[in-house]
Amino acid sequence: MTTISKLLRESADVALPVLQGIGDEQLTATTPCAEFRVGDLVNHLFQVVVNFQALARREPADFSGTPDVLGTDWRARFATETEQLIAAWSDESALVGVSPGMGLPQPAVGRMALLDLTLHPWDLAVATGRAYEPSPAAVEELLLMVGEMGPMAREWKVFAEPVPTAPGADPFTRLLGQAGRDPGWQRPSVR
Repeated sequence: MTTISKLLRESADVALPVLQGIGDEQLTATTPCAEFRVGDLVNHLFQVVVNFQALARREPADFSGTPDVLGTDWRARFATETEQLIAAWSDESALVGVSPGMGLPQPAVGRMALLDLTLHPWDLAVATGRAYEPSPAAVEELLLMVGEMGPMAREWKVFAEPVPTAPGADPFTRLLGQAGRDPGWQRPSVR
């Protein structure tokens, strides 16, 4: 097991209950990611979990179109695919060299998977009214990564501009802000 796979395990253990708890009636709800409704974000996160398995094995990944998994038993499939993601990044060879598909060091690619498996479940949790407490170790690892890769991620339109956070904010709040998320985002009131 690698450090990345251990952190993926910790993030998956927090993420899976959030995804398992999403009701079909919540799939059209808005999220902190303005371009995604809950269902869109589930599809995107599924795409990430599947494609980053391939990237761990240095195989081609297909991000050209987002699959629609919502008509399937996506909750069970997401759990299975997440286990396969963790297994793929458990192999020490997954962290060696440069990703042929992304041109980045393999450890950075693994951290990108960790970032999505940490931030998007927060997006889904706040959009659906669920509690979310990320892995502190994953947050610390990701703060370093976002600090280093933030400018490139904004250039690639992966992150929005940083959202200011209060002095002394906890690490996860700082991570959300640095990744362009509004830590104070609240779902619209249901009338």
